[in-house]
Amino acid sequence: MVSVYLGLQDETLSLFGFGVDSFVEVISGIGIWHMLTRIKTSGEERDEFEKRALRITGTSFYILTAGLVFSALYNILIDHKPETTFWGIVISLISIATMGLLIHYKLKTGKALGSQAIIADANCTKTCLYLSIVLLAASTGYELTGLGGFDSAGALLIAYFSFNEGREAFEKARTGKHCSCETDTH
Repeated sequence: MVSVYLGLQDETLSLFGFGVDSFVEVISGIGIWHMLTRIKTSGEERDEFEKRALRITGTSFYILTAGLVFSALYNILIDHKPETTFWGIVISLISIATMGLLIHYKLKTGKALGSQAIIADANCTKTCLYLSIVLLAASTGYELTGLGGFDSAGALLIAYFSFNEGREAFEKARTGKHCSCETDTH
C-alpha cells in the first residue's frame, strides 16, 4: 500500500505498478494459506474456493497488465516524467534484501521438510525479486538521467511479469498445479 501511495504521489508508474502487483500477491496469500490448510487436513485435490481465488488473482494481474501497458504508452507519448523516483529506489532496495532472505529461508525450510511445494514457492518468490530489480533499475535510471522513459520502461517490464503471474494463476486453477516455477534447489 505504501508503494501504491508513493507511486501516486510522485506520479511514478513503475512504483505504483510494483505496489499493486505486490498487493495482489499479498491477497493471493489467502489462497496459499487455504491450500496449506487443505493439504494438511484433507489431501491434495484443489477445492472450489482455491480455484475461485486463483481466477480472481489471475484477473487482477491481467487488469494490472492492461492498465500499466496503456499508462506507460500514454506516458511515453506525452513525455511524462515522475516528480521523483527516490522512493522507488528505497522500496526496491528494502524489497531486494527482504526477498533474498525470504527465498533463502523458504528453500532451507522446504529442504528440511522435504516439501517440493515450499521449494517451488521459494522459486516463485524469485519473480518478486526480479520485480524489485526492475523497479530499482527504472527508478535509478530516471534519477540519474531525468528521462521519463525509464519509468515507463520499468512499468512495461512489471506489466510483463504481471501478465505471466496472471497466466500462471489461471493455469493453476485449470490444471491443479501448485506452481509452475522450477523446483531447482540450487
